[in-house]
Amino acid sequence: MSVLIQNVLIPVDNGYETVDVQVTGDRISAISSHLEGSETVIHGQDKLLLPGFVNGHTHSSQAWQRGLIPQLPLELWLADVLDSASKDLQVYYLGSLLTAVNTLLSGGTCLMDHAYLLAGQELESIGAAVRAYKEVGIRAFIAPLIFDEPFVAGFPSGRSLPHQPYSQSPAEILDLMEAIIDQFHEPEAGINIAVGPTGIQRCSDELFEGCAALSDRYNLCRHIHLLETRAQKLLAQEKYGVTAVEHLRQLGFLDHRTSLAHSIWLTDEDIDILAQTQSTVVHNPASNLRLGSGIAPVLKYLRAGVNVSFGCDGAASNDGQDLLEAIKLGTMLHNVTDPDYQHWITPQEAITMATQGGARGVNLTEHTGSLTVGKKADLVLYDLTNLSLLPRTDPLGLLVLGRPTQVVHSVWVNGQLVVADGKVLRTDTGQLQQELLSRSRDRKSPQFQMIQQVEPHYRRVMGLAGSDPTSVKG
Repeated sequence: MSVLIQNVLIPVDNGYETVDVQVTGDRISAISSHLEGSETVIHGQDKLLLPGFVNGHTHSSQAWQRGLIPQLPLELWLADVLDSASKDLQVYYLGSLLTAVNTLLSGGTCLMDHAYLLAGQELESIGAAVRAYKEVGIRAFIAPLIFDEPFVAGFPSGRSLPHQPYSQSPAEILDLMEAIIDQFHEPEAGINIAVGPTGIQRCSDELFEGCAALSDRYNLCRHIHLLETRAQKLLAQEKYGVTAVEHLRQLGFLDHRTSLAHSIWLTDEDIDILAQTQSTVVHNPASNLRLGSGIAPVLKYLRAGVNVSFGCDGAASNDGQDLLEAIKLGTMLHNVTDPDYQHWITPQEAITMATQGGARGVNLTEHTGSLTVGKKADLVLYDLTNLSLLPRTDPLGLLVLGRPTQVVHSVWVNGQLVVADGKVLRTDTGQLQQELLSRSRDRKSPQFQMIQQVEPHYRRVMGLAGSDPTSVKG
């Protein structure tokens, strides 16, 4: 099967060129002018072709919690997330399906799902996500979100609160990961399992080291949350006596396959370590603002040579899954962190971060992330006649800094057409819409109770006025 996209605009170093792009099988086979001889011809006039973006960090099951959780700092917000999480496998599957559809329609061809596991249905949880991603046709990395320490361990001095030890040992969790890898890791089919210990806040050294060993054995990506909040920075010092980054380096967890979501509260020495280990930072500006976590020092990362990609984070802390929105926020937000405008991120640099940076973050640099002959055909075609991209000035400037709406015309993943004329081809989005609507009408309001047990402690250890909350959400 070969496809020829004729007379399409692509970005180049000094602006744009109009070219023909040929796809043969799953790869880009030619980029030139006046190409001929393909089975299918796509007219690319008034369209822009880019490599697919990577949604470097999300939690697909949180699709059902968008707009639900009050504005709270991460540690308290997470209590409400756990109290309102569904235990229904069909709901889990639909969340993955919706996340994949939203990603495709905002320019993404690949995602990293830091996937929650339903207790007692761990393999079935991953199976539901795999089924959704195969159905839609998106390239997916699934990092089961694992931990071996209780919820209160995620707070500074949290073990002083009443709690039970976590029910599974590191060895049992690692055995589960082996089973998930054995059953679901299919890179050739576009489904990749990654190791996903949630972060230093709820993971033992034994679990981190075991995950690193699995990563080495099967050449898997490693994905965690890192220093998302000031509370986590305090916790790291309390647990280790050194920074979280230094501790992870000592454990051997940081390398070119490691991606670190958030990474806000880092020192200059930490940044040097990330550069030396070739680790990737996944920038999630929407959730960081929503949760009041802070602004990641992305300009420092870029100047130090740290790879940076973009993520939406889960819909419970983003309330959407729009990659173009994440890229816009992540581009403009840093204009207020450095008065030297020559350091600011340009639209062209932002696109490179979302494509090449995203591919590097999931260890796919040799396969995706650029319009290069021989690379996988993970491609997105944008409609430059859309009203939100008119009047036409700089296409990348409009795409990154503007408010593009329904601008994705076509998407190819692994050379397969999965979106055409703005419509997802492999799943019935009308039926998805009806099932989401029906289940939304039947949902009961959650009872937020866990927050009442931890909010006074959080206010005390964070030095907030008064140890008693002024209002308890519930």
